Amino acid sequence: EMDRGVRRLERGLPGKAALVGLGIFLATLLGLSARAAYGARTAADEPQYLLTALSIAEDRDLDIANQRSSGAYRDFHEALLPVQTILRPDGSRISPHSPLLPLYLAAPMGLWGWAGAKAALAALAGALGGLLVWVGAGRLGVSFGAAALVALVLGLSPPLAVYATQVYPEIAAALAAAVIALPWLAVKYTPAALALAAAGGWKLRNRPKHLGGLLAVLLGAGAAYLWFNQAVYGGWTPYASGDFFTGGEFTAVGPSPDLWGRSSRLLGLWVDRAFGLAAWQPAYLLAIPAIAWAVRRRLPRCGLLLGVGAVGWLVGAFLAQTMHGWWWPGRQVVAVIPALALLLMAWVDRTGRRKTLFLGLGAAGAAAFLALALEASTGRLALIVDFTSTANPLYRGWSALLPDYMAATPLTWALHGLWTAAFAVLAALGWRSGGREPGEDSPDPQKKTLLDNRFAYLKSLG
Repeated sequence: EMDRGVRRLERGLPGKAALVGLGIFLATLLGLSARAAYGARTAADEPQYLLTALSIAEDRDLDIANQRSSGAYRDFHEALLPVQTILRPDGSRISPHSPLLPLYLAAPMGLWGWAGAKAALAALAGALGGLLVWVGAGRLGVSFGAAALVALVLGLSPPLAVYATQVYPEIAAALAAAVIALPWLAVKYTPAALALAAAGGWKLRNRPKHLGGLLAVLLGAGAAYLWFNQAVYGGWTPYASGDFFTGGEFTAVGPSPDLWGRSSRLLGLWVDRAFGLAAWQPAYLLAIPAIAWAVRRRLPRCGLLLGVGAVGWLVGAFLAQTMHGWWWPGRQVVAVIPALALLLMAWVDRTGRRKTLFLGLGAAGAAAFLALALEASTGRLALIVDFTSTANPLYRGWSALLPDYMAATPLTWALHGLWTAAFAVLAALGWRSGGREPGEDSPDPQKKTLLDNRFAYLKSLG
């Protein structure tokens, strides 16, 4: 009976998940023409990724010297392009960014230019949304309705919807399922890759042959990665080919990082007035009770989701040079949003009230994306210059309640304290709700029995 129930829940799931992904892909294309800056359609690191992709398509190499000299960037960066790269003795210039994203973008960039590259990223955003639905409903026992609700709301809200057409590796890292791929997207994803590798090793701890094989593959992949960086970039990381880390490639984390000072980012990444997740999508606040609930309920695979999420959050808080930068908010934690999304799916699925609350808060985030896409496409604002000047009344009213860590004042730290207390309350409420039995809030006894069986079945799988 349990197997029949599982099969009924999964019937048609791939097709329905694909439809959710298609909807996210089409909707995020609204941001395709949004300008990053007033003098440039793409800015900061984006042109570097696009030029490298163009070089791969045209020259089959990573050297962007000829693309720079020919002005190939003028289509997507009208202003003078910053250098970023050191000039090598042979006259070549290698952009100090990992090569996997340009490799993925090479074909669409070569065929259709910057618009094709951005559309290819939107396709990844759609794939991410569909995959989240499939994992939530097919592996965590979540109903399709709850899985689709969370995937759609988050997929159509900042930061996921914005990074669906911003040329950065964030959306690809959020989708990446292969441990080996993450460092090739960006060095900063190496800790998350190590966390995933450790989880895989723990899973195989009683199977020494398989564990040995996994270790051999990972060690070989790590050696190949380091060799490639030395051969191509001239150092242990792609940062070695950059002209901006004068103290060496490892000063990418900052020349003398103040870890205590950076600890405020643990909360700031959630609620900073400009760069916090909840500033643009308040529904992310519900991840706090969802995490506490999942821990108490011992949700299947909760440890893996929390472990990867925590590692990514700590990297954003302590290893990134700054939380505020020349990019769209949330860049440091986009890669771990899927872990939050899966926990949210399981949490909102338990009651209708939670679904309603999530949808109500989530609508504000979707509205924020629509407003930004319109304003940045018509020239009213630029996505990485003055995005906080949006005319969106929901953001302007809500953000006044959030601390501004860019201009710290006594009010900033007062709000910091209040939000710390609020997070504690949210966590306590989530923990308390975790004491209930799975499915007991469902008014449908048949659904309750099915959910109970599904939960027990999945938990038995580990």
